[in-house]
Amino acid sequence: MRTFANLLASLVVAGWVVAIAILSLKNVTPVSLKFLTYQSIQLPFFLVLAFGAALGMIVMTLIQLLWGLGSSISGSSRSDDDLDDAFSFDDDG
Repeated sequence: MRTFANLLASLVVAGWVVAIAILSLKNVTPVSLKFLTYQSIQLPFFLVLAFGAALGMIVMTLIQLLWGLGSSISGSSRSDDDLDDAFSFDDDG
């Protein structure tokens, strides 16, 4: 199953690379990003797209790492049986 996940991830990244390559040939028009009162320098559209995709991949990797770290910390402190006992609705106490 791990091999399939790696293959799927590689295909997604390859798809992004192909899409960026196609868009770079079609869209060389410079664009500038605006956020509130800030404005960036003018960059070609394909560079903005490439940086956005790379930043998104990096952020998702960090989120997955932190999510796994948080679940391993909380998982080591209590077992599933302890959680079942804590949230049981028995009248025994």
